[in-house]
Amino acid sequence: MAFHSLEQICSLCREEKKSFYQVVLEDDMKEREVTKEASHRKMNQMWQAMRAAAREYDPQLKSASGLSGGDGRLAAAYYAAGDSLCGTFMGEVVTTALQMAESNACMRRIVAAPTAGSCGVLPAVLIPCQRRFRLSDEQICEALYAAAGLGQVIASRAFIAGATGGCQAEIGSASAMAAGALVYLKGGGAEAICDACAIALKALLGLVCDPVAGLVEVPCVKRNVIGAVNAMTAADQALAGIHSFIPADQVIDAMREVGEKMDASLRETGLGGLAATPKGREVRL
Repeated sequence: MAFHSLEQICSLCREEKKSFYQVVLEDDMKEREVTKEASHRKMNQMWQAMRAAAREYDPQLKSASGLSGGDGRLAAAYYAAGDSLCGTFMGEVVTTALQMAESNACMRRIVAAPTAGSCGVLPAVLIPCQRRFRLSDEQICEALYAAAGLGQVIASRAFIAGATGGCQAEIGSASAMAAGALVYLKGGGAEAICDACAIALKALLGLVCDPVAGLVEVPCVKRNVIGAVNAMTAADQALAGIHSFIPADQVIDAMREVGEKMDASLRETGLGGLAATPKGREVRL
């Protein structure tokens, strides 16, 4: 994709009277020299892979390290009991995020969205939303184009890898993408999509990448939950007409600045933060 700013996408939406999805779709067609049908087919393949990963979660699996596995089962049982603080729908979001992230740690098939470490965020909001609002696969795929446009700009202006920008670049970016996708699904325009992206990213600004023992498991799996829940609240704010005081492109630029100032120990080296706690060092040793 050729976009370097979200304002560029919004301008095209205004000038050509097209939706966020249409602008991103047409850019993909041009960039990869494919037809609309071929582009949609590829996106649908990724969506179906997300759905399959969620369906095929195995609660009995444990990761090779023994640090991950089974929490998705515990969450499902807890929310099924009907006495949770968050309620049934948010419980589905939490459970799906845990299960997808655990599947990644257990070497199951997932979709990097935008990274493997943040693979649980987008499906955690989209799968429950499809059920609740009775959305078609085509509608979900359109929302994924919106998410892709946001992610591409974030990657272009800043980064999506924890090794370069901390976990704000992974879970933060995934949360921003998911928030924008949700706004699209609920009928929000380009500006609202960007507001949701900015609100979600701001909430996770400065989040460090401190994997215990250098593995994408602790605290990564549970951070997928935070990313998903954060996306829901950011989307609701944008849909309510609440604007981000700082424009989305500037929020992305701030994320890049913060990431560049992070000490190397807080960027996926497994040397700082939670990885450096007594318990974290015990696992590493």
